[in-house]
Amino acid sequence: MEATDQNTESFVSFGEDGALLTYGSYLRLADLLDAQHLESDPPAHDELLFITIHQVYELWFKQLLHEAESVRDALMATDAASGGRDLWFARHLLTRIHVIERVLVQQVDVLETMTPQDFLEFRQRLAPASGFQSVQFRELEFLSGAKDATYVDRFKGITDVENARLARRLEEPSLWDGFVHVLGQAGLDTSSDEAITASVRTAAHDRSSYADLWGLAEALLQHDELAAAWRGRHVVMVERMIGGKGGTGGSSGADYLRSRLAMKYYPLLWDLRSAL
Repeated sequence: MEATDQNTESFVSFGEDGALLTYGSYLRLADLLDAQHLESDPPAHDELLFITIHQVYELWFKQLLHEAESVRDALMATDAASGGRDLWFARHLLTRIHVIERVLVQQVDVLETMTPQDFLEFRQRLAPASGFQSVQFRELEFLSGAKDATYVDRFKGITDVENARLARRLEEPSLWDGFVHVLGQAGLDTSSDEAITASVRTAAHDRSSYADLWGLAEALLQHDELAAAWRGRHVVMVERMIGGKGGTGGSSGADYLRSRLAMKYYPLLWDLRSAL
């Protein structure tokens, strides 16, 4: 009874009596809601929407990086003796990644409530800022497996800390490296791309023995597909907003974005479809 009374008293902290933490202080709302500063003068009505959407994207990118790192770490830690637990956790977080990525695609609908005319009211104020400069977006590509060191040299105006983050992503294991590690731990050959393809084909044709591996392969492919869906949705939105105009950061705009549509994080998993 004494222990029960003590536990009951401890729950007082869930009320407002202590006033140690509030909704606003926990979420740092004063800072968060003061982070939208318009560049247009007089203020363009839709600039707040533009800023808010892109800040929300960056918050989601932060969450995706958090989840993808955890997936990668779970895969790299998996060994032949205790693989099941780690693979369950990895697939669980990949499912969360898929849901967030669908939200990223749907957010474009909100941005498209802005007309091209309204965007032009403040677009000239954005140069040379550009979505190309999103360090977190590039980190996510690197961490997923699409590592391209040339992007580090092409970034302009980012901090030393951001440069260091990109360099670290290029050096550290990716989600693909984690998947290959798991294949090897299952006793499958990972000595070459051809061997990896053959190993995944083995898992595909013996799903009762390799259910976790095949499920993981499909989850990675889903991540890849949803990233492609976002790129496709984004380029169409850009064409709708600015047509063939160049990007504010100096790129060719929609033409550059279209050149990225064919990129795949896991080409071997896609090629496997032809070999099943």
